[in-house]
Amino acid sequence: MTTGLPARLPVTLVLVAVVAAVGASVVPAGTAQRLYDDTTQFAAGAAAAIACFHAARGHTGVRIVWRVLLGAALATWALVRLWWTIRDIAGPTTVPAVSVADVALLTLPLLTFVALVAGSMALPRPVQASLRRDRTVLVIDSVLITGSLLAIVWPALPVRLFDEAGRDPWAVAVAAAYPVVDLVLIVMGVLLLITRPSSRAALAPLRLMVCAMIALGCSDTLRLLRPGDGLPASLVSAGYLLGPALLALAAASNKGLGEVRPLDRVERDWLHLLLPYVPVVATGVFIAVRTGSGGQLTSYEAYLGWLVLGLVVARQMFTIVDNTVLLARVSEGQQELHHLAYHDPLTGLANRALFQERLVLALDAYRHRRVPVALLFADLDDFKLINDGFGHAMGDRLLRIVADRLRAAVGPGDLVARLGGDEFAVLLERRGPETEETGHRILAALREPYVIDGHTVAVSASLGLVLPEPDDQELSADVLLRRADAAMYVSKRRGKNAMARYSAGAGGGPNADLPHLLARAVGAPAEFGFETYYQPIVRFSDGAVVAVEALARWTDPIAGPVDPEVFVTVAERTGLVAAIDDFVLDRACADAAALANAYGRPIDVHVNVSAARLGQHGLEEAVLCALERHAVRPSRLVVEITETRRIPELPPAVEVLHRLRQHGVRVALDDFGSGYNALAQLHSLPVDIVKLDSTLTDVDVAPERAGALCRSVLRICAELGVSVVAEGVETPARARALVDLGCDLGQGYLFGQPAPARSLTRAIPTQSGPGMMIAP
Repeated sequence: MTTGLPARLPVTLVLVAVVAAVGASVVPAGTAQRLYDDTTQFAAGAAAAIACFHAARGHTGVRIVWRVLLGAALATWALVRLWWTIRDIAGPTTVPAVSVADVALLTLPLLTFVALVAGSMALPRPVQASLRRDRTVLVIDSVLITGSLLAIVWPALPVRLFDEAGRDPWAVAVAAAYPVVDLVLIVMGVLLLITRPSSRAALAPLRLMVCAMIALGCSDTLRLLRPGDGLPASLVSAGYLLGPALLALAAASNKGLGEVRPLDRVERDWLHLLLPYVPVVATGVFIAVRTGSGGQLTSYEAYLGWLVLGLVVARQMFTIVDNTVLLARVSEGQQELHHLAYHDPLTGLANRALFQERLVLALDAYRHRRVPVALLFADLDDFKLINDGFGHAMGDRLLRIVADRLRAAVGPGDLVARLGGDEFAVLLERRGPETEETGHRILAALREPYVIDGHTVAVSASLGLVLPEPDDQELSADVLLRRADAAMYVSKRRGKNAMARYSAGAGGGPNADLPHLLARAVGAPAEFGFETYYQPIVRFSDGAVVAVEALARWTDPIAGPVDPEVFVTVAERTGLVAAIDDFVLDRACADAAALANAYGRPIDVHVNVSAARLGQHGLEEAVLCALERHAVRPSRLVVEITETRRIPELPPAVEVLHRLRQHGVRVALDDFGSGYNALAQLHSLPVDIVKLDSTLTDVDVAPERAGALCRSVLRICAELGVSVVAEGVETPARARALVDLGCDLGQGYLFGQPAPARSLTRAIPTQSGPGMMIAP
């Protein structure tokens, strides 16, 4: 509502009262008073029309439409009043009972009707439907309620009116049309006020329009009925002055919607549905009582009854359509919710919940009807590199393509699911050989290059395959998933881009419940079968043990011995590797004295630390606390950075390693040449020792290629001042070949397998005789 409107309303009411009072008390009755009334009504209509057109300029859309319609209605109404004024001035003439001017007066309520229908579009609707359907229902409800009210008041109309209708039906019909149309407009406005929740500012013009139609309706009704001879004409004229004035105020209000009031949606919906039928029921009760008491229905009442009945049928048709549309939307919503609950939103594949349900049903069918079942677990290799290098949007598109390839690689009856991240699973109703063929087909499909936005990306997958064993009567879906997961871990450690089949017995085997068992074990590793083994690092020239590498070994009390490659990979993927690293670090420092006794002198101890821990809180503190707790000189400890995982953030990792080296701890790169960006890390990290992976030390098997690579790395490390340890030394021939290339230190089964500290001895087994370990 505009500023100043609360003050305009009482001023308007006072002006109308003054003009009406002047007409009643000052102006003499007869032609002068009729001229006065027509002139003032023309002035009121013209002023109101100008105000509506002026107010429309500050609005757009629907808000300008209904204001222009009001302005046009008031302008037409004012022109009719002007015609009557001119006719009064011209002198008395023979006036027909019904003239064009009389019919033209209907333009005000009719255009106001259109303005109300148009303005209703800007109000929030209690039941969402199309605008055309909404407007039609609003009109039907208004006419329905109006017809019901007319049927109730019809017996109270004076008999004189029906007599006049018999003599001059057109005159009475036109005179009756004014209050009837006014009543329709009043009902429509009241319906909008009751059923349309909105802001106070939006309801203000609607209230003013209803009040305006009430004023016009009162004057039109008094003009039709003419109760008594002493009714002053100024009283009838008051409504014709107040109505246009209130319409002008309505157009000048509501510069914006304002703050929307919170309303009870359910209550408003019920009100919207039931309100039109209240007067219909009242009319039915009234007619039933009247006819029951011996009264007769006139032809007009019968016509109204048929009109109301037809409108009720039409209204019910719209209600049926509403209910049908609502039920269809509810059904679609339920289907969409069900799909969202059981499918992955990114790929459209089944999600973990649906896969779990289908797996349970498949296992039941396997147990009771021996229906074959198999499970494939797939994990993309190095998918994190795609996200880091190209962004998550590229990663999402890659996952969608992977999902499409998985669907194409399996049969129509197989279920493909995305369990999360880059992990997928396939549920197959097939036997062993067929499932292995499917697995290899999936591997071949996924290793094909991916072309996305002009970039060619190569991504492979590691697969784990599991089938129920014949005696697995109580096998659960969770256990089967864990077995497939464990088999996939084995595939990862074997070099990725391959498939490993789980082959443990019914008792569970070493990998069946590995994630669950490992989660329990890392709380107190020693209590759950974790030990620290040591493997010697030997100087080729004299065979002396210069250091040992501390390695974690696990014999679970339930599952038995677990392969290190398996549980280390599981620990890295589940975030449990830090507990294992800290356990080995503490035991290695605690065994430092025993190792010195075993070899007759203090020796260096190498401890593995996952690259994923570098830059995270806790590593530096764990190392320094272990050294202090067991009184070990920092220079005797070598931290080996394993390259099975990528360093998350290089700058923080470099800072941690620098601080450790400042304390005297040395740093080694483990499995150099097999992990992530070996040369880049050699350049960026403060490294003291490089441990060559066995793929670079098989110089006796491939002397030309492997020898060239090994010789290049040795030369680079020599220029950087970095020591080199060759891993995987298993034969004297390999040891001699490495010595020829200039390598000084070696580690491998030739010098001893990993063993507990109590089993280590000074003697190193050799096939080269006493004295020099390896003679050139």
